[in-house]
Amino acid sequence: MIFIIDDDEVMAECIARYCKGQPTRIFSNAIEAMNAVDDEKPELIFLDILLDGPDGFTFLNELASYDDTAKIPIVIISSLDFSGQDLSEYGVIGIISKDTMLPEDVKKYV
Repeated sequence: MIFIIDDDEVMAECIARYCKGQPTRIFSNAIEAMNAVDDEKPELIFLDILLDGPDGFTFLNELASYDDTAKIPIVIISSLDFSGQDLSEYGVIGIISKDTMLPEDVKKYV
């Protein structure tokens, strides 16, 4: 299962389509996603940082605070510039710019 957390419904649907037929769940906010993680541990999470309500950084911190969720790989999808930042301590395995994203950028993580 792949979780997609993005408050932009069109973007979330595009990412889901690029997931090569893998089962996906889309969440529009971090609270819904965190509640779902308690029930079902995803194999991968695509995470927007600028969310309504608790932002993606809050979600990353919450995941990192538990042993069973700290190891879930995260791909950040954002219009923010994260160049030169090491977010691996939060399980971040990649960063995709929303401004230049191509289907291949998503597919390489799936």
